[in-house]
Amino acid sequence: MKENLDLENAIAALDQYGYEKKTSSDLEQARNKPQMIKYIDSLDFNLRRLLILQESVNELVENEKRLLAQQENIQTYKTKIINLSRQFNISYDEVLQVMKQQEANATK
Repeated sequence: MKENLDLENAIAALDQYGYEKKTSSDLEQARNKPQMIKYIDSLDFNLRRLLILQESVNELVENEKRLLAQQENIQTYKTKIINLSRQFNISYDEVLQVMKQQEANATK
């Protein structure tokens, strides 16, 4: 009987912990704008610190956008090389080799 009570207490504690994690103002739990605002508001920053936070977030967002655009461009470039290899019935590496030769000839 004591084991059942201990088990029930453990389950209740885990349930409570899960509920608190869901309703906490922890940044890890913030998934939407109101939750983010609630978290940032809980930091109790003054205007100067909020402006620094805003500038930092803007830099991070711009960097992420740049990285995403770069990845998309690389993928597009790889797809074009694959299409060229199929079009001329040569391997991917052979296409790269021809491109290197063309670049070397262009710089002479």
